[in-house]
Amino acid sequence: MEGAKILVIDDDPDIVEVLKITLEANSYQVSAANSGSEGLAKVKEIKPDLIILDVMMDSITEGFHVSYQLRNPDPRSEYAEYAKVPILMLTGVGEKMRMKFSPETDAEYLPVNDFMEKPIQTPMLLEKVRKLLKGRS
Repeated sequence: MEGAKILVIDDDPDIVEVLKITLEANSYQVSAANSGSEGLAKVKEIKPDLIILDVMMDSITEGFHVSYQLRNPDPRSEYAEYAKVPILMLTGVGEKMRMKFSPETDAEYLPVNDFMEKPIQTPMLLEKVRKLLKGRS
């Protein structure tokens, strides 16, 4: 989905810059937010085709809170129209907290489409982005 709008929500400016360079080099439009609250506001502003969301920002679970708000099943939720936007969750939790997430085992309680461990492997990132956007079209 060339030209797709991707919103990166991450508080690490280095990660944001790497993602932005990589994705823009592959014809994606990239916007960024450095906190969960800024990210939620940007979702409404840019109406992304995909969200790349960090787990740990201002708090160690901020990314989870953002994903729960976006996937709130209440049709009156202020984010109801974005509930189907795919979310790729980035996590350094495995390295820092000795935990590992996967869509197969954690999909029931973590409302995201896929996970990716930091440090980011560019080919894997692009593969996951293409797969998630393909499922959206």
